Amino acid sequence: MTTLITVEEKIQDFLRAVKTETGEYKYRKKLAKIALKSEKSLIVDFDDILAIDSELAKQLIENPDEVLDYASRATWAQMKIEDPEYAEQVDKIIFRVRKLPEKISLRTIGEEHLAKLVMLDGIVVRATTVKPLIIKAAFRCRKCEANISIEQDGLVMRGPGICSQCKGKSFDLIERDSTFINSQEVRLQEKPEDLPPGQLPRSIDLKLTEDLVDIARPGDRISTVGITRLQIDTLTGGVKSRTFTIYLEANQIDIIGKEAEVIEITPEEEQEIVELSKDPWIHRKLLTSIAPSIHGYEDLKESILYLLFGGISKHLPDGVTIRGDINILLVGDPGTAKSQLLQYVTRVAPRGLYTSGRGSTAAGLTAAVVREKAGGMSLEAGALVLADKGVCSIDEIDKMKPEDRVAMHEAMEQQTVSIAKGGIVATLNARSAILAAANPALGRYDPYRNINDNINLPITILSRFDLLFVMRDIPESEADDRMSEHILKLHKFRSSPEEPPLSPEILRKYISYSKRIDPVLTDEAIRDLRDFYLKMRSSSESAESPVAITPRQLEALVRLSEARARNFLRNKVTSEDALAIIRLMKISLQDVGIDTSTGKMDIDVIMTGKPKSLRDKMQLVISMVAKIEKETGNVDESTLYQELSKADIDEEQAKALVSRLMREGILYSPKPGFIKRTAV
Repeated sequence: MTTLITVEEKIQDFLRAVKTETGEYKYRKKLAKIALKSEKSLIVDFDDILAIDSELAKQLIENPDEVLDYASRATWAQMKIEDPEYAEQVDKIIFRVRKLPEKISLRTIGEEHLAKLVMLDGIVVRATTVKPLIIKAAFRCRKCEANISIEQDGLVMRGPGICSQCKGKSFDLIERDSTFINSQEVRLQEKPEDLPPGQLPRSIDLKLTEDLVDIARPGDRISTVGITRLQIDTLTGGVKSRTFTIYLEANQIDIIGKEAEVIEITPEEEQEIVELSKDPWIHRKLLTSIAPSIHGYEDLKESILYLLFGGISKHLPDGVTIRGDINILLVGDPGTAKSQLLQYVTRVAPRGLYTSGRGSTAAGLTAAVVREKAGGMSLEAGALVLADKGVCSIDEIDKMKPEDRVAMHEAMEQQTVSIAKGGIVATLNARSAILAAANPALGRYDPYRNINDNINLPITILSRFDLLFVMRDIPESEADDRMSEHILKLHKFRSSPEEPPLSPEILRKYISYSKRIDPVLTDEAIRDLRDFYLKMRSSSESAESPVAITPRQLEALVRLSEARARNFLRNKVTSEDALAIIRLMKISLQDVGIDTSTGKMDIDVIMTGKPKSLRDKMQLVISMVAKIEKETGNVDESTLYQELSKADIDEEQAKALVSRLMREGILYSPKPGFIKRTAV
């Protein structure tokens, strides 16, 4: 008993002793704030305990149940000194510990950690709804109406068994006299970057109570300190097994990775990064450090570089958020290293996640509501939510089912994932840049077809990409010679023929450091972007001209310009940045924003899937059908084709236009050889 009292006294002495660098009493001040905000727990840094009393710190790790119980009592006793009135209002102040000196890997937890205090890192992938948990149950005997209170612990509620007065065995639970606290379960999974090659991610369930509930949501990266516990496994029919499942009774949760600095950067590394940014060739060095083992694709690699750095998200006073993350789509022939580029980006990004469209469902990509064994429903995060504040690489996006692909719409522009199912209505953050790759619908990209005919993707998805690049495999003697030499050297030396100026590790830290900088557009940059936008728009002023660019591309230009300024760790977007991005945008538009029938730039190829020339011809067909319909009722196809030939539309082209209009539900065939408009 003496030892336990000593522990309580030690904790109280500790709370009174710790001072900040300015000489203030750290935890006495925190206790005053707790009383002011009507909070219920005191968060203590483990390093402070270690500095004051190493023996107490060791006891806390080895025997947390006992020490934490007495620490909470000591905290309440100290609160009684600091604010007696608030201490009377609350029956206890929970003592919470953060930042243990050793972080345990989630996959190494075993029997040696049982009943000890440990610290884990991971991603929350599932969270149940908050439920009341009984900690003191009040029962009433049905026979003699005697009241009995029983303290509750463990996973199963205990009843009185037999009434001490009348020996009765039937009881009612009196809810209003019982004591409850909020409880929640979340599942913590290993972070993708911590996963050993070829291994499935492991997870552990966390039991949260009181003010820890609803702190972490699916997709959040957390660091948690808690006590390891055991729960017996049950076999079919409720038979108890010899095996147990480890879970963690959380004592404290810290959300990590909410800010961009998810990678720890030492002062020495910070100095190295700042020095690197002063190099006049830094942009070239960054560019040649992107996927050095993949030959060529200079413009594409430059765009990927900007995707990794990202633009600035803007939160406007009216609640509107403009995304800063950059989305890029690669459409390429087989063997053009699309997948390797995607996987490289996943590895080098401060936070990256790779998935393939072939095996991705809507739930796997965004979020899902799943049924628990106990019968309740819980929320589980998908790839885009787990990649929050990072990069999500989606390979073979064209192989996804259309209904699953629809789930991406909201994530790509609003950067949230909303779900309403099984009584759970939630909105999760999905603030990730998306790098996607798709194969051409016909095997190889056909330059004589428009982008929407070349790729099996809806226009609603295509229009949400800031840049689209076509990766074509065209035989060319000089380029083939350089490519073959690069590949053969790669195989001979088992490394990139040219050593990248920046290692992947320093590149990752450079990118992470750059996220602290929020560049602002200069007047010169605004002028250049505006001039380009207005010039492109002015070419579309006549009714006959296609639209060359839309405000969506202007926003993309701003995002990319901000990302380029971050390359230099500049807090201003210069004219140089704007002009470099305008060049990239022109290259992207020349790849995919051209109406192949006229050769003119037409943004509607991407935004609507129909270039102006096609829309004009479709409108001509509809008008002709309407004219003949007024005269004859049903429209004979042969008559229609004859009339259209007078407008320079041959029969083959006319049949293709009619077929397309019928697919879109504008025309229909009441009987063979005749057509009509669907709505008159």
